[in-house]
Amino acid sequence: MKKDHSLFIVLSLLLLLAGCGKKAVETAAMDLLIKTEVETAVSMLQRVYEEHLDGDMSLEQAKMLGADLLRNLRYGGEGYFWADTEEGVNVVLYGRKDVEGRNRLEDKDPNGVYYVREFIRLAGEGGGYLDYHFAKLSQGDPIPKRSYVLAFEPFGWVVGSGYYLK
Repeated sequence: MKKDHSLFIVLSLLLLLAGCGKKAVETAAMDLLIKTEVETAVSMLQRVYEEHLDGDMSLEQAKMLGADLLRNLRYGGEGYFWADTEEGVNVVLYGRKDVEGRNRLEDKDPNGVYYVREFIRLAGEGGGYLDYHFAKLSQGDPIPKRSYVLAFEPFGWVVGSGYYLK
């Protein structure tokens, strides 16, 4: 059994035994999923960076390749990734070419959460989760979302993924 699956089972059992309901178990499972997926995406970027260090490509070429790979990387039915620079400039946002290259530091959700600023702060603290509102690509109005972000320091990027709360 994989380590992540074992952790999920133990976490689920502990939550159930502690009196938590199905919703808490689902949230814990989704939190573990997005964290693991972001860590995997960052490890992919690390390998691209190592290609640069080996002299196979320039740093700019490595960043371009990393962005292309991240832009096309998927998991599950709706899982995707994004990346912003530590200065708030979007590098990758699935399906949103109009956003890539734009500084998002002033972007906020309907509740006043400056989510990109929070992503940068959390990444600087070693990674973390954020609850905010964001519109699905296929919908216009922002809905509740929970995301996990992690820094990829060699590129100066904050990489994230999330899931929409129902």
